[in-house]
Amino acid sequence: MRKLRMGMVGGGIGSFIGDVHRKAAAIDGMIELVCGAFSSSAEKSKESGKALFLPEERCYADFEEMILAEKQLSDGERMDFIAITTPNYLHFAPAKLALQNGFHVVCDKPMTLNVEEAKELVTLLEQTGLLFALTHNYTGHPMVRQAKAMVAHGDIGKIRKIQVQYLQGWMAAPVEKIEGPKDFWRIDPAKSGLGGALGDIGTHAENLTEFITGLKITELAADLGRFGEGRVLDDDGNVLLRMENGAKGTMSFSQIAAGEENNLAIRVYGEKGSLEWHQENPNELITRWLNEPKKIFTPNGNGLYPEAALISRIPSGHPEGYLEAFATVYHGFANHLMAILAGKIPHKPVYPTVYDGLRGLQFISAAVQSDSNNAAWTKL
Repeated sequence: MRKLRMGMVGGGIGSFIGDVHRKAAAIDGMIELVCGAFSSSAEKSKESGKALFLPEERCYADFEEMILAEKQLSDGERMDFIAITTPNYLHFAPAKLALQNGFHVVCDKPMTLNVEEAKELVTLLEQTGLLFALTHNYTGHPMVRQAKAMVAHGDIGKIRKIQVQYLQGWMAAPVEKIEGPKDFWRIDPAKSGLGGALGDIGTHAENLTEFITGLKITELAADLGRFGEGRVLDDDGNVLLRMENGAKGTMSFSQIAAGEENNLAIRVYGEKGSLEWHQENPNELITRWLNEPKKIFTPNGNGLYPEAALISRIPSGHPEGYLEAFATVYHGFANHLMAILAGKIPHKPVYPTVYDGLRGLQFISAAVQSDSNNAAWTKL
C-alpha cells in the first residue's frame, strides 16, 4: 500500500506534454514523480528537476544514466516505471532500455518511428512480462467508455458504417518558418516518422475507431495531402476503411483546416441505432434509434454501464476533460501494476497497450504505402 514511483524521460522546463503527464499521473493520488532525465541537455535536466523539487541526485543527465542508476537502488527506493514524454524519435530507445532492465513503461504515441521498432518492443514485453501503457488519452473519457460498452453489449446492433474525423488548423499558416516554434520536429521524417498529421492525430482517429467498435481495420485506401510549401510529411488526409466484420468507414484528418481547434469526432452506425461523440463536447454521447427518440448520455447520468460510471470522477454537470481522460489511462495502468506488486492475479489491461502501439504503426505504414500507390487498397 504505497504510491507508485515514476521516473520521467523528457518533459523538462517549457514542455507541454510533460506537464500534462505529471498532472494526469497525480490526479488519483496513486503515483508520485521521484526522478527524471528531463532534457537532452544535462544542465536543463538538472534545472527542471530542481523546479519540480526533486533531490539533485535523482535528476539525471540522460535516460541511460537514470535507468541504470535507478536499477542499483533498493526495492523501497527505485522507480517502478518510466513515463516517456519526448518527441517521436526518442520513444524507442528509452522504452527498450527500460524493459531490458526490468522497468514498466508509459509512453506517448506513436510508440516508435516504424513497425520494426514496434515489433521489437512487443517481443521484449512478451519476454519480460512487464506492463506497457500507451497514452491514447481519448479512450479515457467516460462517454467513450460508454460508447464502447454499448457496442460490446449489442445495443446498436451489428456495426455497418463508421465516420471519424480529427481536424486541426494550427499548420494552416507556415508555422515552421516562424522563428522558434516548438514543433519543428513534427515536419522532419527523421524525428516524426513516416507520418505527419497521419502519425500525430490520424493514429488517434484509428485507435478511437478500433477501441469503440472492437473491430480491426483490415484494409484502407489513403489520399494524403501536403499543402504547406516544402513539406515532406502529410498535413492532411482522407482514408477509406474496411473493417473485419464487413463494415465500411471514412476517416478525415487535417492540421491545415483553418479555424479548427481540436475537432475529434466519431459516429458509429449499427443495425438498430447509432452513437456520436465529440471531443470538444466530451460529456455528451448522442444516441439515435430506429423507433425511439434520440437520447443523450452524460457522466454520472442514468443508464451508464459500469465501465463508464466507474471513471466519472465528479458530479453531473461539471466538465470532465483532457486531463481527466489522460488520468484515466494512468489510473488503469496504476491499478494493474499495483495488483501485480501485491501478488494478485493480473487482470486484463483497461488501457491502451503495446499492441495498440503496433496497430498505430501498421496503420501509418499502410496509409503511406496506399498514398504512394495512388490510394490503392492496402492491407494492414
